[in-house]
Amino acid sequence: MKQFVLIAALFLASCAPQATPASTSLPSTASEAQEVLIRFFDLLNAKQYAEADLLYGGEYEQLQVFNSSADPTDHAALWSWSCENAGLQCLKVRTATSETTQGDTHIFQVEFSNADGSLFALGPCCGADETEMPPVSQFEYRVARNSDGKFKVMDLPPYVP
Repeated sequence: MKQFVLIAALFLASCAPQATPASTSLPSTASEAQEVLIRFFDLLNAKQYAEADLLYGGEYEQLQVFNSSADPTDHAALWSWSCENAGLQCLKVRTATSETTQGDTHIFQVEFSNADGSLFALGPCCGADETEMPPVSQFEYRVARNSDGKFKVMDLPPYVP
């Protein structure tokens, strides 16, 4: 009976609206992954690109496409150009909801806040209208534990062409 009550309480807690990105009801590894995700975007938003890069474990190919003249090993310069000039939306996390875990990878649904505090939504692109391409305000992010036991964000910020 105690297990049922605990499971019911956790279920209800996960359904409640979150006022802040951090959640105390997540298991410790999911909570740690969530903290890394939020910190990564906070650092990008604050233009602390070298520090943010320490929390990134994904590919750099797209960042290099955005600025092919940059040194491909200078990750901070790649982030700087991509966030400030190439259309990556390096915004603060509004909510980060744990969706699932696959091995050492936690998957979150993330919403971002615009600079004015409003919800960021990626609108239609490339000549489409909202019927053909409805706005998107939730984005999936993977945070994986690497071989050193540290969590890293595996996906780039949203892109607005």
